[in-house]
Amino acid sequence: MLTKLESAVNAWGGSNPLVDQWLGSRKELLINYCQLAGLPPYNKDIAALPTESDIKQFCNQLVDYVSAGHFEIYDQIASACERNGPRSKALAEAVLPKISTSTDVALDFNDKYTNGVDEEALMQLDQELSSLGQAMEERFEFEDKLLESLYSNHSEAAAS
Repeated sequence: MLTKLESAVNAWGGSNPLVDQWLGSRKELLINYCQLAGLPPYNKDIAALPTESDIKQFCNQLVDYVSAGHFEIYDQIASACERNGPRSKALAEAVLPKISTSTDVALDFNDKYTNGVDEEALMQLDQELSSLGQAMEERFEFEDKLLESLYSNHSEAAAS
């Protein structure tokens, strides 16, 4: 996921301050996810469960990321796609509902882990993080499709 993010930053970074901020938030979320899940290159030397504070911090960051997408960024991207023609508009209409699936997974994760973590929940954390990671990876792919459409159409319009 971090490698794909680097590709996205290389492709679209610097094209728009909102996109830069969004990709920066994604990077912070991914780093925190890797730390929480104990994934390279952020895995800890000691195999220990994350603290409740670490989990809550990640949940807050997760909710901030998905909320920013739905309430700030997607509307602007969808509007730009509409202006860029029927293909871009059709892509936005097809992709945005698919992104909502990952939002549901993220909010369910948040609901389960943000209001206190008991031993049973901690025992399920690895599996829950894995499911969340898969959902977020799909989300990032859909978000990148929107960005690619926006960027390529904007670049074509600017070149004309």
